[in-house]
Formats: sequence, structure tokens, C-alpha cells
Amino acid sequence: MDLKAGKVFWKDTFKGREYPVLEEDISCDVCIVGSGSSGAHCAHFLAETGLNVVLIDKRDISEGSTIANTGLLQYSNDKTLTSLIHSFGEEAGTRHVQLCLDAIRTLEKKVVPTLEENPNFKIRKSLYYASSPDDVSLLKEEYENLKSRNFPVEYYTEKEIGEKFSFSKSAALVTGNDAEINPYKHAHFLIENAFNKGVRVFSHTKINGKVLKEDQTMLFTERGHTIRAQKVIFATGYEAQEEVRDKNAVILSSYAIATNPIADHAKWHDDMMIWETARPYLYARKTADNRIIIGGLDESTGFIEKRNSMIINKRDELLKELVNLFPELRNEIKADYAWGAFFGETHDGLPTIGLYPDHPNCYFLLGYGGNGTVYSVILSQIIRDLITKGAHPDSDLYLKERNAPKRISH
Repeated sequence: MDLKAGKVFWKDTFKGREYPVLEEDISCDVCIVGSGSSGAHCAHFLAETGLNVVLIDKRDISEGSTIANTGLLQYSNDKTLTSLIHSFGEEAGTRHVQLCLDAIRTLEKKVVPTLEENPNFKIRKSLYYASSPDDVSLLKEEYENLKSRNFPVEYYTEKEIGEKFSFSKSAALVTGNDAEINPYKHAHFLIENAFNKGVRVFSHTKINGKVLKEDQTMLFTERGHTIRAQKVIFATGYEAQEEVRDKNAVILSSYAIATNPIADHAKWHDDMMIWETARPYLYARKTADNRIIIGGLDESTGFIEKRNSMIINKRDELLKELVNLFPELRNEIKADYAWGAFFGETHDGLPTIGLYPDHPNCYFLLGYGGNGTVYSVILSQIIRDLITKGAHPDSDLYLKERNAPKRISH
């Protein structure tokens, strides 16, 4: 699957370590297929277990969807807490949001400090504004639900927004303890850290056959070698749908640009990340080198040619949307980078761990949604514990068999 097209930004920010192609038969306890954010976090957490772990990717390391990721990390994202409670019940809905908040804190306190250098990870607040005056009541309800459960949140009035930003909106929520990151650099540092702890890593190693039985798991590479593994984690992102069709998953096309270094010219309070109540939504953030990334304008297509044909038009639309927010950038701003990429969502709004009868000893980490990096942190730790302990207290919330659970145990 051609996951992305256009000129992506992160590729020019970092030169990652290169890894060899697999040129022999090997055995391991766990084979991770995929080296994006999901595979990288699996490698990071499994590297601490003492298991014999191998990570492979058919591409260069982390050059699938992760290099097109725009690097916004939020504890509340596509599906609001209010909506989660309506769908899954108060306990499960609140637990999911808490796990997202915990994941960002895990990155801040436990993961990033162990890496070779900081992958431009920085704690930020997010401004979530009402796209329409009709959405103010929804924001007020969401504010009360978040505040009453002690999540870090503030309510901004129209006056407060206008004082802090170039634009005026009817209302907004400001969520704390969100973060921004360079996802490409982060995945590379995670994998290098795991490699230094004994995880074997191979790039340009494509699987073109497999034997999956209860007592025997073998993966066959394009070059004629065999990987024997006790467990396999498929961290292949949206390409997993070519292997197992999940009825809860839908593949869309999304678009983003990175501007020239001009972000400091905008009236932009506290460098907050910005997004909105409309669906699909626009979102924006600053980068470490003073650019603005803005994305969105999703299209309901999984066809490569159609996705790619819209990149230029979407670039121009995104520039217009950015100028609408920040009129002072008019005549100064341009898109130095513009790209389109496939983007996965789930119908019920939660990411998924897929276990399939015809794939014994296999775990599919499907961190679909606008919060994919955060979901990767959550699901990789759950899968680690399922492998090493046989259980995890939050696994029922994310297993694909969930049927709108109203209660979970933890």
C-alpha cells in the first residue's frame, strides 16, 4: 500500500540509523512486524522484558505512516469524553481518557528521558474551539464532564480567545498536559534504544508467506529466509487491513502542510495546539524550527490516485484556512511541504487490539484515530503484558470483540 504522497516534512529534520536486511534464518520469542510508532513502542517496552525480540520492516525504518504523522499528542481527541460515556458507559469512557493522559505522562517521565536525545517532545496545551456557535453547548457539557473527573481543562470565553489569538470563536476548551513531538525522530530513537538493549532490527525485510499454527509460527521473507517466533505483533498500521479486514475500521485520506518558518509572526498564545469541534476537523501546531503544520480536510477515499490528485488543491485550501485564523500571515506565508496520506479511524472511536482465530499467537496493534501515537503507547504496553503475563486489566476495553462495554475491570 502506498501510504503517503507529496513532500513530507519530518524526513528533512532527521537522519536516522540504518539497519541491515535479514540474510539468514532466525528464531525469536516475539517478532514485531512494522517499525512505525506502534512497532517502535512495542520494541521499547518489550526490550525491558528479557525476551528475544526481533523487529522487521519492508521499508526503511519508520517511513510508512509515521513519517506523515503531524505529531499532536492529546488526552482527548476524536471522540469526546461525553461521547465516550454515551457509547461505552461512564467507567469505560473515563478510563480511556485517563489512559490517554497517562500515556502522555509516561512519555514525558519514563520514555523520552531514556532516549539518546529529546525528539522535540514538549508538553503543550490544546485549544479546542467551537467551529459554530451551535457547538457552545457541547463544549460546556464536555467541560463539566472533564472538570468533574479532575482532567486538566479550562473554559475560554469569546473575549478570552480574542485577547490571546488573532481569531474570534464563540468558546473553547483548553486542555492541559497534551504534547507535541517529532514522530519520525521519536520512532527512530525508540528503536535505537531497543536495539542497544538487544532487540534485533532489520529493514527492507518483507514477509511474503507465513505458517500460523497453535504450535508453530513461521514467517517467510522475500529473500527466502525464515523467522520462527513464539508470538508475532503486526504493527503495520493501516496496511493491516490487507491482512485482516476489521469491520470497525475505515480508511480515509488526510492532508497536511508545513509552512515556511513564520510561526512567530502569528498572535498565538502559549504556542498551543489548535483544533475544532467540526468533523472532520482542522488542526494546527508550531514546530521546533518555527513552522506551522496545519492539517485536515479529510476525504472518504481509500484510492491512491484520487488521494494524490487532491494534494495541490488541499495545500491551497489549508493555506487559506490558516490565513483565516491568522490574517497577519497573509502575503508572507507559503507551504514548503505538502502531503496526503491514508488515515484510519474506527466506527466506535477506540483503537483496537485484534486477535483472530486464523492468526494464532498473533496480535494486531491497530492504533487508528487522530491520536495514534498516544494509542501506540497504551496498546503496546497492554500487548507486552498479554505476552508476558497473560492478562492486562485494560485489555477488554480495546480488544476487537468489545461490544460497547458498559463496565470494565481494573
